[in-house]
Amino acid sequence: MIFAWIGAALIGLSLGLLGSGGSILTVPVLVYLVGEPEKLAIAESLAIVGGISLIGAIPYALKRRVDWRSVLWFGLPGIVGTTLGSALSVHLSGAVQLLLFAMVMLLAAGMMLRPAQKTEPHAVSRSRFQTSLDGLGVGILTGLVGVGGGFLIIPALVLLGGLPMSPAVGTSLTIITLNSAAGFFKHLSTLEGSGLHWNLMLIFTLIGILGSFLGSRLGRNVSNKSLRRSLAGFLVVVGIYVLATNVPKVLSPTPSSTVQKQR
Repeated sequence: MIFAWIGAALIGLSLGLLGSGGSILTVPVLVYLVGEPEKLAIAESLAIVGGISLIGAIPYALKRRVDWRSVLWFGLPGIVGTTLGSALSVHLSGAVQLLLFAMVMLLAAGMMLRPAQKTEPHAVSRSRFQTSLDGLGVGILTGLVGVGGGFLIIPALVLLGGLPMSPAVGTSLTIITLNSAAGFFKHLSTLEGSGLHWNLMLIFTLIGILGSFLGSRLGRNVSNKSLRRSLAGFLVVVGIYVLATNVPKVLSPTPSSTVQKQR
């Protein structure tokens, strides 16, 4: 389990350093290092990431570095979207969810590798309706495959919402907390609590919280560009591996996976 605990620390480090990326590491760590079934891993990841993000958001809120208007117009529609995505996930097999998850990982890597925009964030206007649609889309993704969506939220807040990076990170963590909570409780109702490993979730959350505090401190002295490139490269490798291991399952489902999908 030592590699699983290291993975938990990396989840927290990513959230502390970048305000994103942690949730997209959680599901692979739970599935491939802990050995959790796909659907349980997705539900558990939402609880873990939600807990880490909540603790990480508190210092930003105390320093008034959370933009509550963005939380309102982006986060609340995200809760609705997360509930919808969680309900939709019931009709998908675990292999299909991981396949979608791998595609999201590769998308996240591509966004992290994109060169920084040279235009000022305030030059781009975004209506409240469009912002709400963005939040709804991120929420659906959160509920469907168990990612907090920080890699989408941060660019939306900075490039489209005009927020400086520090408030964007605090706002992103707040939104991830709300979306993760909504998704977890929806998954909890569909799974009826069966098989969830509460001790595992608690330990992962605590290690992740410690990692996030360490990440916040390290972030002051480490190049954000180098961090994003390193995480992007890691996501590409893991994403390709998840694709390779789940494409055969989707193309040739076993009877057990078919039964699981019907449930």
